[in-house]
Amino acid sequence: MVANHPVVVIGAGPVGLAAAAELTERGLPVLVLERGATAGAAVVEWGHVRLFSMWRDLVDPAAEKLLTATGWRRPGDEGYPTGREWVDSYLTPLADALGERVRFGVEVTGVSRLGRDRVVDAGREEQPFTVRVRGDAGEERLLARAVVDASGTWGSPSPLGGDGLPALGEEAATERISHRIPDLSDEGTRIRHAGRVTAVVGSGHSALTALVSLAALAEENPGTKAVWVLRRGQVGDAFGGGADDQLAARGALGQRAKAAVEAGHVEVVTGFRTAEVRPDAGRLVLVGEGGRALEPVDEAVALTGFRPDLSFLSEVRLGLDSTLQAPVELAPLIDPNVHSCGTVYPHGAKELSHPEEGFFLAGMKSYGRAPTFLALTGYEQARSVAAHLAGDHEGAARVELTLPETGVCGGSGLFEEPEAEAGSAGCCGTVPEAVEEPATGQGGCCGGLAVSEVPVLSLDDNRTASSESGCCTDASPQKTELAEPNRIS
Repeated sequence: MVANHPVVVIGAGPVGLAAAAELTERGLPVLVLERGATAGAAVVEWGHVRLFSMWRDLVDPAAEKLLTATGWRRPGDEGYPTGREWVDSYLTPLADALGERVRFGVEVTGVSRLGRDRVVDAGREEQPFTVRVRGDAGEERLLARAVVDASGTWGSPSPLGGDGLPALGEEAATERISHRIPDLSDEGTRIRHAGRVTAVVGSGHSALTALVSLAALAEENPGTKAVWVLRRGQVGDAFGGGADDQLAARGALGQRAKAAVEAGHVEVVTGFRTAEVRPDAGRLVLVGEGGRALEPVDEAVALTGFRPDLSFLSEVRLGLDSTLQAPVELAPLIDPNVHSCGTVYPHGAKELSHPEEGFFLAGMKSYGRAPTFLALTGYEQARSVAAHLAGDHEGAARVELTLPETGVCGGSGLFEEPEAEAGSAGCCGTVPEAVEEPATGQGGCCGGLAVSEVPVLSLDDNRTASSESGCCTDASPQKTELAEPNRIS
């Protein structure tokens, strides 16, 4: 029978492990599949970044109960951990507490129904899911009563190109183009940027984090310079809500970035959408859609967001929004072209469901290409999905979530256009903009964790069973007292 099989969770990141804890609390068998070698493998990759969220918002309630039984002591609520600290003090102990329910070093290569491809209707819902995995021991097929894909988006960063495709010449210049916030505590990375010119492309908190970090390096190494390349026509609200941001560390990040610009460490270029990357005597020249060429730079850091990897879900009947690639019922609630401010509407199993009964996208991956995802959002998703799978439909529908607001109203959709920035505030007037979730993502309007383009967001190459990253964070370099990665998963 289908009910005899475990719920398979893809990804041992913050939301994947939270889902496992919630399912365990309800007595449901669960198996977490993680491509990386450790819990939070994606978070480890941005471990030098400090989250915007305090510890009080980074621990799932069911996970805390499970951990407390092992003698674990919760970190002080008011602290802002780095990604590395989040992993070491919470995610790794949680994976240990879950024990054999978590398998590492296994990559999910496909999901389907037993004996049914996506075309076949007959007896479909009576069949368990088949989850194809690949690891050191080779390939195997696992059976599942339900599947929760919390693998995040960290492994699928968006390109430098302004049209969503790699710019001409971008792939040939990969050695000088990064999609991660530079870790300047690493000597090799520091050498790549010290005394050199770096283009930072993106308008979210990951970009601000990179700018602040490079500005600090410029204080120590004359000749170090950052060129902030924005697709929008004006800087507008890109510095964030400042003192009005209910996530104080995130507000401080924007203020630090603004100070770096005013100090002359950062040159700002607006209204520029990269169409081509040209080599120039060992350097790079970014060329815009209209043929405008910027001065040569030594490195480029593209912090332009993330997108979900759906390649291993080709046999699953997904119901995705055509614009965001998020579940169709969730997309209208988070679309940055419409919702530029306010908090995320409560959502759970209902909004995360698909035509394939028993399959759910959760965490940063559930947001598709929408930015600003918070850990709190992911934990609430996990709780609701677990309740639904346990047959507690009333509990699944009772989703309550209050997210921190910013004093800024602006998203990443229409707000790239000058007229939108200067005109109305979109759907919500002067209401504060909803905020992002942790690590791995870029600024946006409807997240819940505090991460950035990463991210937060955020949250590693997680094309299948890797943990969400980025996605679940919101941090800034460890040397600064800020926080912000990409959208977190």
